[in-house]
Amino acid sequence: MDLSALRGYTPGTITGARREAAVLAPVIARDEPHLLFTKRADHLGEHPGQMSFPGGGREPFDRTLTDTALREANEEVGMRPEEVDVLGRIDDTRTSSEYRIRPFVGVAPDREYVPDESEVAEVVVLPVSGLTDPANYESERRDHPTYGRHRIHFFHVDGYTVWGATGRMVVQLLERTTDWRAPEEVDRVVEPDAELPV
Repeated sequence: MDLSALRGYTPGTITGARREAAVLAPVIARDEPHLLFTKRADHLGEHPGQMSFPGGGREPFDRTLTDTALREANEEVGMRPEEVDVLGRIDDTRTSSEYRIRPFVGVAPDREYVPDESEVAEVVVLPVSGLTDPANYESERRDHPTYGRHRIHFFHVDGYTVWGATGRMVVQLLERTTDWRAPEEVDRVVEPDAELPV
């Protein structure tokens, strides 16, 4: 993983979203790079049970969206802001819940992180080698009633599936920092209400 590729990158921005949010994509400092995810608690109103990066909505007291990402990572998994080396960010992404999410990428120490059970069911650390393994990736195209035709990416690693907005972020992060590229062709085209492979 060549994280230096993030330093000179000018990320795309989205304007006009109803709500702002930020996430931190933590790269865990191990011999082999890993990414830290949270599995969202099942009782949450939006995206329950899904895999995500630590993050959430911007609060009025957050000076910047970087502050939002670091605060949320601290609240959700106990990752202290001072122990994260924020290297840069990737493109903004829009969610079906009308958020504009700004993803930041940072290096964090390899230690135990404790989930805040009110928001996070589990802290999951997945190897980048598993995310870039072609056998663990698939994608599909479907028509969304609001956003039109779009592609959904799925990464199946160690019994977990990363998809949705987080899957889009992972694709971009991997394409920026590794030799992996999402295949040009999707695995299937499905109806809007087809079951998801998760």
